Amino acid sequence: MLLDVKNLDVRIGPTSILRQVNLQVRQGQIVGLAGRNGAGKTTLMRTVMGLLAVDNGSIMFDGQELAKMPAYRRTSLGMGFAPEDRRLIPELSVEENIRLPAWALNSKDIEERLDRVWRIIPELKVFGPRRALQLSGGQQKLVAIGRALMTADKLLLLDEPFEGVAPALSKRIAEVVGELSKEGFSALLSGADLQHAGNVIDYTYRMDRGRIEVPQPAIP
Repeated sequence: MLLDVKNLDVRIGPTSILRQVNLQVRQGQIVGLAGRNGAGKTTLMRTVMGLLAVDNGSIMFDGQELAKMPAYRRTSLGMGFAPEDRRLIPELSVEENIRLPAWALNSKDIEERLDRVWRIIPELKVFGPRRALQLSGGQQKLVAIGRALMTADKLLLLDEPFEGVAPALSKRIAEVVGELSKEGFSALLSGADLQHAGNVIDYTYRMDRGRIEVPQPAIP
């Protein structure tokens, strides 16, 4: 099992957000996390990445316990995160935004990783010299995925990749997720509506009020 979340409880201040969450992602699997806004999907992803503290429970990634591990160490294990709000630096070019996490980690194989991004999402190479601010919201989502690929060797967490994106770009993002699977990556992607990615999702969990409901088959 690549990612194994067991009995996870998370609080933000005095408020309980995640309650006894259990979720698994196998090697090479694309897993959906469906649920309305406020269900706890973003909290779960941020907790896996170490941006929120675990109150109780376990997060195992590739055989290592993450619950007490600092966030910077988790990235170096082969995970990448594309947040819902993209978090691009508008003054930097698309290529600079994509390179940024590899620079921060002092990666020795930046050019090889960048070539992989160009291969999986070739339009980003075309956008490369442009400032991130000049792109549409959907194009910025692709940049965020490309940036996540610069640190990910095993697992990508894609938070609401289809939210607020035009249908044509939603279709393109789904194609990219399919390419990730072909490249051997695992992915966990969240959304209120995962219909665009239905044909590439292997398994879907539904979350409501901070709990995982009975796992559902992949959306047809």
